[in-house]
Amino acid sequence: MAKALVLLSMVLVSVFVNNGTASENQRLFNNAVIRVQHLHQLAAKMINDFEDSLLPEERRQLSKIFPLSFCNSDSIEAPTGKDETQKSSVLKLLRISFRLIESWEYPSQTLSGTISNSLTIGNPSQITEKLADLKVGISVLIKGCLDGQPNMDDNDSLPLPFEDFYLTLGENNLRESFRLLACFKKDMHKVETYLRVANCRRSLDSNCTL
Repeated sequence: MAKALVLLSMVLVSVFVNNGTASENQRLFNNAVIRVQHLHQLAAKMINDFEDSLLPEERRQLSKIFPLSFCNSDSIEAPTGKDETQKSSVLKLLRISFRLIESWEYPSQTLSGTISNSLTIGNPSQITEKLADLKVGISVLIKGCLDGQPNMDDNDSLPLPFEDFYLTLGENNLRESFRLLACFKKDMHKVETYLRVANCRRSLDSNCTL
């Protein structure tokens, strides 16, 4: 009888611990989604404000440029459509999100400095700080998915795709400034999508449509 009580106590403790861990992971996921939503909204506001500051002819010229432009982060391997995104594992979506956020840590300093001179976005360092916070949160979620297993992601050793390009970004270069903002918005939209799907995949809701 005593052994049965001890075994029951151990089972109950295990259940409570697992429930507590699951609850904490859900809180971290929700927090990550909220953070990237804010960054995506901020990116949309920045590019809208930037376009509003241009002359009509400048807007027309820039609108023809970006659809044909290549974002440096396009070199990061990621799902190419809705179906591939929904079929990707939670761990894969988290790793891609981490890589995309990490790739903007350096250029966000240019984003906050050069472009913010003509835009009202609050504290110039807020974007870099928010990206760093989100990166830490996603890193914790990745460790939770690995559950003590070593991280075997080969992409972690690859160089980031923003090493040289933004070093030459000029304050008066409208084309490159627009490209920078448009790519930032595009990548924050990607990360928001990946984190939403990953969060849904962890829940009991099997209908994780985009």
